[in-house]
Amino acid sequence: MIPPEEEASPPSKTQRKRAMEELQALGEELVELAPDRLKKINLPEDLRTAVRAAQRMTRHDEARRRQLQYIGRVMRDIDDPEPIRHSLAALRGDSAEETGKLHRIERLRTALLADESVLYGIAEDYPAVDLQHLRSLRRAALNEQEQGKPPRNYRAIFQFLKELEGGGNMALRVE
Repeated sequence: MIPPEEEASPPSKTQRKRAMEELQALGEELVELAPDRLKKINLPEDLRTAVRAAQRMTRHDEARRRQLQYIGRVMRDIDDPEPIRHSLAALRGDSAEETGKLHRIERLRTALLADESVLYGIAEDYPAVDLQHLRSLRRAALNEQEQGKPPRNYRAIFQFLKELEGGGNMALRVE
């Protein structure tokens, strides 16, 4: 027989309130996102509509507060908010996986600028890659470095590699 203290008891009112406040804070974080970043997160349609409505509210008044409470209520109806939390963490860069991915891309960019033969390794991993474009970005980035110009192409290489890894199914590797 299980003692009454160890039986599964429902959460206390304080625990329920804390959980609701956490979900509302998560909803507020969604409202603060830029529209293009919000599109990257998989949300139920009613939640997405409520978040967009809150984003259109420019004044931080009573109506916006009520809308944020409504978003919290919609969030409570979601079975599992963890994927939303994970997506927000990835967008913020809090995710260790995301940070590791960015560091891998930075190492690959550095290796590419140091040695052109890295292009062939990229071509092996991603046969559909536009090597001519990547080679021209590399050349332009090296010229920028020599002339002390702003690193526009240096950043473009990073974005190119980031999109390449995001679209491919294999991780970029630095040899």
